[in-house]
Amino acid sequence: MSASAASFNLYLDSGFLDVRTCDEIIRELANVPHNPATVYGSSARGAVDEAMRKTIRLTSSAQTVEYITAKLVEAREAIATHFGIDLAKHEDPQFLRYEVGDFFVAHQDGNTGLMLSEREQFRKISVVIFLSRQSDIPAPDSYGGGSLVFTEWRPGRNPGQYSLAAEPGTLVAFPAETTHEVTPVTAGERYSIVSWYG
Repeated sequence: MSASAASFNLYLDSGFLDVRTCDEIIRELANVPHNPATVYGSSARGAVDEAMRKTIRLTSSAQTVEYITAKLVEAREAIATHFGIDLAKHEDPQFLRYEVGDFFVAHQDGNTGLMLSEREQFRKISVVIFLSRQSDIPAPDSYGGGSLVFTEWRPGRNPGQYSLAAEPGTLVAFPAETTHEVTPVTAGERYSIVSWYG
């Protein structure tokens, strides 16, 4: 059964970053130190588990981190108002690159009581900022696959799935307990930024 952005109470800001800024960040991220991204679950410490999450975490410049942090602070009030909750702070942004074959299985980020981590207690709202464009037709500066898919499975709620098409500069925020995944990338490179408000 299909659903919509409204079904998942998504907050969308299509102009969070302009395309030029996205391109500049991607150019910077193409040649920075990186490591496999970690997952959190039964352990309070993150671990690399490429059966669950296969993507690369990139170390951006302090200037870029500061810029994105300021933008997240600026957006916090509108996001808090949308969800009707108080949000006091956010985690440092993570800069990610998904290459062909990379993915993140269906999961929740927090606010569920399932993870033994301080992050579980902190995370109320998850944020994804798209830097690169998703396209069904192979094209320069775009990627295929790599969809951000939301799934509702909880009893008493309308079941369904919603796939959000990525446009550069778009921010999407959603409750941290929402089940979501990144499907395998089939072409190109998918650049994004993630963070969490608490």
